[in-house]
Amino acid sequence: MSIEYSELVGRLEEFQERLRTLCEAAEVEKGLEQITAIEERMASPDFWNNNEKAQKTIRELKALRSVIIPLQELSQSSGDLLELTKLAQEEGDTDSLPDLDRESKAIAGQIDEVELRTTLNGKHDSCDAFLSIHAGAGGTESCDWASILARMLERYCEKQGFKVSLVDRLEGEEAGIKSVTYNIKGDTAYGYLRSENGVHRLVRKSPFDASNRRHTSFAAVNIIPEMPDAEIEINEADLRIDTYRAGGAGGQHVNVTDSAVRITHVPTGIVVQCQNERSQHANRATAMKVLKSRMILLEESKREEELQEMYGEKGDIAFGSQIRSYVLEPYTLAKDRRTGHETGNVQAVLDGDLLPFVEAFLQWKLKGSKPYQSENKD
Repeated sequence: MSIEYSELVGRLEEFQERLRTLCEAAEVEKGLEQITAIEERMASPDFWNNNEKAQKTIRELKALRSVIIPLQELSQSSGDLLELTKLAQEEGDTDSLPDLDRESKAIAGQIDEVELRTTLNGKHDSCDAFLSIHAGAGGTESCDWASILARMLERYCEKQGFKVSLVDRLEGEEAGIKSVTYNIKGDTAYGYLRSENGVHRLVRKSPFDASNRRHTSFAAVNIIPEMPDAEIEINEADLRIDTYRAGGAGGQHVNVTDSAVRITHVPTGIVVQCQNERSQHANRATAMKVLKSRMILLEESKREEELQEMYGEKGDIAFGSQIRSYVLEPYTLAKDRRTGHETGNVQAVLDGDLLPFVEAFLQWKLKGSKPYQSENKD
């Protein structure tokens, strides 16, 4: 289909406006200054004296460059193409129109990509993550749903190229899991997982119901960024540390010694545990990483109130609090209550095809997180 110059100019002017908005949101000028400052710091002879700090700095630079540089280059190339198009229009050069149209479409794809990356410039988005899943009330049904969610998120992480390591797992009494925690490592792992934070609802005919009735189950997902140890100090006197014998699959070391560790931060009531490492010392180190990460979030955003509402003894892992519903009966639909994004291919979602939901969430955050208004009850 042919295109007119007026339409092409309008499209390119729209690109310029989108890029201006993105540059403001990403604070490009400030970002360029930060990139220069980091590169000067990396040139210092003592940069590698602290390897952990150096690795964090490199990741920070990589995250900055992945957004700031493409935005800068796109703004320039889009502006140049707009001027070239206007010049060709004035000269009546119809031969150049198809090439200019192709270039504009290429830029459109690049803008979509960098727009998504711009939403991953949060303070902790470049971090690795701890992913926890907790079954809601409902016994075996919710435990089974928690295990389905775990499989879904594991597959999603694998598709994103993330490394998934088990930290702790508590089996259900009859089937499924009561809770599980993973350590997720990869480029912007937290940024690409934070959309899953909240309560997930499943509606299906229960495989555990002899009458084949429809059941609704709930499970909660909690995503926290893995923080560098140096960012917070915890008073050892505030900790209650319990050791116990690990259970479940895991090799010959399991059920031989009291290697599993549970750490309670008494002032806040935060409890973390790890049983998947081969020694008590390693389990304690991993549990402390999780605890410190949660403590940093608590200090930054008073997140404890959210966690208590979602996971405490009076938790609300129930109807009305879910971020997303997965309906298998009487119809098939997976729908996000925040963004309105939905698909009828629920099985693909449960097999880890989550990226469309994640991208919709990131776009929703970019546009100001305005609640989705649904005419129907999800």
